Amino acid sequence: MSYATQLALLLTTWEAFELEFATRIREITDRHRERLEEITLQFLLQGVSPTAAFELETAMAEELRELGREWVEMLYNMIEAEDAESMPHDVTYQGNGYRRLNRKTRNAHVATLFGTIELKRYGYRYWHRDVPEKTIFPLEIQLGLVGGATPALAEAAARYMAETGATQAAVLARLKQQHQVSWGAERLRTVTSEISQAMEQFREFYQTQRILELLEQAAQSKGRSKPVLAVGRDGISLREYRHRCFEVATAATLTVYDRRGRRLGTVYLAFAPQLGQQQMTDQLTSLIESVLRNWEGVLPRLCYVTDAGESETKYYRRILKPMRHPRTGVPLDWQRIVDYYHASERIWTMAEALFGTGEQQELRARRWARRMCRLLKQTNGPCRVLHSAAAIRGRLKKISAAREKAYRRAYNYLRVRTKYMQYSEYKGKHLPIGSGVTEAACKTIFTQRLKLSGMRWSKAGAQTILNLRVILLSGVWTSVYRGMLAAPHAADVRTYAPNPEQPHRIAA
Repeated sequence: MSYATQLALLLTTWEAFELEFATRIREITDRHRERLEEITLQFLLQGVSPTAAFELETAMAEELRELGREWVEMLYNMIEAEDAESMPHDVTYQGNGYRRLNRKTRNAHVATLFGTIELKRYGYRYWHRDVPEKTIFPLEIQLGLVGGATPALAEAAARYMAETGATQAAVLARLKQQHQVSWGAERLRTVTSEISQAMEQFREFYQTQRILELLEQAAQSKGRSKPVLAVGRDGISLREYRHRCFEVATAATLTVYDRRGRRLGTVYLAFAPQLGQQQMTDQLTSLIESVLRNWEGVLPRLCYVTDAGESETKYYRRILKPMRHPRTGVPLDWQRIVDYYHASERIWTMAEALFGTGEQQELRARRWARRMCRLLKQTNGPCRVLHSAAAIRGRLKKISAAREKAYRRAYNYLRVRTKYMQYSEYKGKHLPIGSGVTEAACKTIFTQRLKLSGMRWSKAGAQTILNLRVILLSGVWTSVYRGMLAAPHAADVRTYAPNPEQPHRIAA
C-alpha cells in the first residue's frame, strides 16, 4: 500500500475531518469576503474611470491570490493527521526503511502558484541511525515538491525559463510579481534542471503522438499529392562559457505537410555542442523510427531537406539512405533535397566571379543571377545553369586567381549535387525545396533564447534549457508535463506495515 493510499484511508475514517474542514474554509472565506466587499464598495464610491478599474482588478487579484494561498496551505496541512499514532509507523522509500518521528516539523518555504506557504509534516528517520541517511518527509514526496516548489509552481518556473527572451533575472522578477515567490538564482536553476531532466524522459513519446496526429490530419486533407514527412537538420555556433570558445550546436525538425503542400506542424530537437553530434543522430533517428513504427496509415513521402554540410550529408548517407521500415523491414525511399536557397547563393557567387566589379558588370551579374535562380526551378534546371555559367567562363580570357577559385567552388557545389536539386520535380510532388523550417528553428530555439546580449553557457546549462524549449515549441508542453506527473514512480513512499494499527517492527 502506498503512503498516499494510506492517507486517503485515514481521511475516510477521520470522523471530525468534514466538520473541521468546513469550519476552516468558512473562517478563510469570511475574512476575505469582507475585504472583497470593501474593494467593491471603494470602486463604486469613487466613480468609474480607467484608474478605478485598474485599482479594482489589481486589488481583487491580490486578494484572491491570498485567498488561494491560505486555502492551499490549510488543505495541505490537513492531509496528515495531528495524532502521530494515526500515521504509519514505518515506511519504505527507494528500498530503505524509515521510522516515524513523533511530532511534525515545519517547512516555511514551500512555493505555490499563490505564494509561499508553511507546511507542517511528519518526518521519517532511517532505521539504522549509525548510517548517515537524510530524514524523509513522505507528504512532500507525495505532493511532488521539486526544490521546495509544488508541481504547479515548478511547471510555471520551468516554462518561464523556456520562453523566448527569458533571463534568470527576468524569471525571478516574474515569480515575485505574479506568484509572490522570492527565490535566488541557485534555487531557480535547481528546479529548472530537475524539471528538464524529468520531462526529457517523456519528450519522444509525446512528440511522436503529435506527429501522428498531424499525419492523420494530412491524410484527411484534400489534394492530389501524398502527405509529406520532412526531416531537417542544421547547426549553429554557440559560445561555451568555460573555455571561451564557439562550438556548433545542432537543431533538427520533423515537419508534416498536407496533400497541397501546406505545413501543418513541426516538432523540434536541439542539442548543445558535442563532438561528432552523436546524441543528435541517435535521438533524431529514434524519433523518426518511433513515428514510422506507430503510423498505421499509408506511408507519406519521406524527404530530407538540408544544406550540404558535412554532418547533414553524413546523416543521410549513413542513417537515412540505408534505413528500413522499423515494423515491416521494407527499405525506405528517402528523397534527399539540397536547400534551394543555399544553391541560389552559389549562383550569386558565380555571378560575382564571372562578371567582376564595376557598375555595368554588377548590373549584368544581378540580371544573370536572377535569371539563373528562376531557371534553377525549371525542368533540368541545375544542368542548364551550369551550361550557362560554363559558356560565360569560356568567353573570358583571364580572371584573377581569387575569382577563379570562387567560381570553381560554387560551380562544383552545384555540379556534384545536381541530382539533389531537381526542384521542378519536387514542387510537382509538393515537396519542400527549402530548409527554412530548420533554419528558423536555429534562430527560434537558440538565438532568441541562448544568444541574447551577454549570455554565455555551459553545455549542461544550455542543454537544460534546450530540453524545455523544444518541448514548448513542439506544442506538447502540457501533454509532456501531465504525462510526467501521472507516470508511476518506483520511488513512491509505501507503508511498511500491512495494518497501520499493528505496525511491524524491524528487528534491531
